[in-house]
Formats: sequence, C-alpha cells, structure tokens
Amino acid sequence: MPADWVLALKPAILIIDMLKEFVYGRLKSPAALEIVPVIKTLVAKARERGIPVVYLADRHYAFDREIRIWGLHASHDSEESSLIDDLKPERGDIVLYKRSYSGFRDTGLSGLLRDLGVDTVILTGIHTHICVLHTAIDAFYERFNIIIVKDAVAAFSREDHDYALQYMERVLGAVLKEHREVLSILDQFSTN
Repeated sequence: MPADWVLALKPAILIIDMLKEFVYGRLKSPAALEIVPVIKTLVAKARERGIPVVYLADRHYAFDREIRIWGLHASHDSEESSLIDDLKPERGDIVLYKRSYSGFRDTGLSGLLRDLGVDTVILTGIHTHICVLHTAIDAFYERFNIIIVKDAVAAFSREDHDYALQYMERVLGAVLKEHREVLSILDQFSTN
C-alpha cells in the first residue's frame, strides 16, 4: 500500500461492547482493563479531529439467539449492558444497540456511516474473536476499509485474540495497526 493511502480515508472509530458485562462481569476479557486507556486516547483524538465516534453495545432480550450459547448477558434492563464509566459517550457521539455479534446487523450502522461519508472503520473493543470479528466481516461485505487497532481489542484468551487478528488480516484484508500508528493517521485529518 502506498505511504499516502491514509490521506484518502474518511474514517470513523467504532467502540465495540465496552460494557460492564464484558469488562467486569461474567463474560469479561482478562485484557479488558488494559485496552480501556488505549481506546480512551483514540476516542479523544477522534473527537479532536472531528472524526465520528460510534459505540456499538450488546443489549439482549431473553429470547435472543446468543442467549442459547452464552446464557443471559448484557440484558436490556440490566446495569451490565451499560457502557463503562471510563468510556461514556459525549455529545456528538453515536450509540447503537445490537442483539447479535455484528455491529452492522439490524442496527442501521451501514446507512449511518454512509450518511456521514465514512469509508473506513477503525475497530476497537471486545471480544476480538467474536463481536469485533463479526463486525469486521460485515464491514467487509458492506465494502468499508477496515483498520483493527491491535492493542485496543481484547478476547477471552491470547490464542483467540491472535487467531482473530490473523483471520481479519488474511481473509478480510484488514489493516492491523498499533494505537500509536492510528493516532498518527488521525492527526492527518483537519478538524471540522
């Protein structure tokens, strides 16, 4: 890829499932707390540069298909489905609720991103091998460019994390970057 490829991007930051359930609860990632400050830094830079910040949050009903697999989690009427305090949305941020792994499934995300002129999604959050992966797959099908921030996503295990990163890079053509590289990319955008 040419060195100036980032100048053609119109990105949005997606924060996937940084909920109390997945950071502190029964289905938490052991590395969840490590990625919080990284995501916080990326979000602050995106806001500073006028780049859209979109939160995607599990919010389930007892009859949702995922419940058969994982048990009741991130229930629509529970505190566990709340975004963690360290990553609360601010004015201008967008929050979409989802009932399946992918942030694109039945949420209106694709149309919203297109309305914003976005062509590239920068993925952060939990779990690398489940909701991040499925969101990346649907981003691929929706023809968005995909950047995965390697140190801003986490899974149940290192093996799950590494497998998903390799899959997204190899099969979906996702670009894998460390957060410091992504901060440099975001710095190239002028503020609104």
